[in-house]
Amino acid sequence: MIRCTKCVLPETFPSIKFDDDGVCNYCKSFKGQKRQEDLKTQYRQKFESLLKNPAPSTLSPTPSYDVLMAYSGGKDSTYTLDIFKNNYKLNVLAITFDHGFLSPFAIENIKLLADKLSIDHITFKPRHDVLKKIFTASISNNLYAKKSLERASTICSSCMGLVKSITLKLAIEKNIPFIGYGWSPGQAPVQSSVMKVNVGFIRSSQKSFFDPLFKIAGDDIKPYFLNESDFEKLGSDIHNIHPLAFLEYNEEKIYKRIQELGWEQPKDTDSNSSNCLLNSFANQVHINKYGFHPYAFEVSGLIRTGAMTREEGIEKIGATQDENIIKQVKEKLEI
Repeated sequence: MIRCTKCVLPETFPSIKFDDDGVCNYCKSFKGQKRQEDLKTQYRQKFESLLKNPAPSTLSPTPSYDVLMAYSGGKDSTYTLDIFKNNYKLNVLAITFDHGFLSPFAIENIKLLADKLSIDHITFKPRHDVLKKIFTASISNNLYAKKSLERASTICSSCMGLVKSITLKLAIEKNIPFIGYGWSPGQAPVQSSVMKVNVGFIRSSQKSFFDPLFKIAGDDIKPYFLNESDFEKLGSDIHNIHPLAFLEYNEEKIYKRIQELGWEQPKDTDSNSSNCLLNSFANQVHINKYGFHPYAFEVSGLIRTGAMTREEGIEKIGATQDENIIKQVKEKLEI
């Protein structure tokens, strides 16, 4: 397979183009490290300014927590949790979305880190029968915009859509001004790292997830999405924050820090996840159906920003999926 000579995007990636030197159009459009560092400084200062001068809340005079963290138990979300708590000294509420396929190692990491960091923690576990319908439908169909396939498998997109919606509902309910995510710089650009929630955009985004999932699971999915009462309460005083985009991202340092806190590397997940058993199966489905790895875009972004070498990236997306884990997932989904 032909790949970009600078990143790992393959010839099968949608809308890919190569120049005479084998460099892809995504690498050619990258503005360079200097521009990246300037943006990181800009958005870090923006976040820190919001902490010093919070906007008056439209929900309640006093927030119950400073930040609601979507905590998966993986390395990046664990490191982000530590940043919010120890670097920024914030009062954090963590929420874990349990889709039924969390690694037992991740579950133990979550419990341990919540106690170690003295953080209130909630686990939200949707009904398995509902999730089974969604995940199995995600195998044979692309439920969302075609562009979404470039960044994630349909199974992962389904999961993340539910995570975002459930997390936002809780932030509205508890009047929490910041929602934190542990996204790597390859998953989401620095320009989205400090983003005010826009009601119109949330309506549109929710519709793009709700409509296909409603066709699959019907009224059973309604509790997972915002209702009109939620939208009436939703003002412009909530921000989504993913600080790993504007802070240094160094995997070696991340592992060192979280292992100091007691976090252990799961022994049952694939090379692109440190918390999810479903991920191996989702990767396999995506590769077989579309001809490229669903993490190719993220890994290529990390290579461009200098957080990973091309050789490391090729190794990361080239690792074989664990057939024993895939078998367990298929059995649980009754495939």
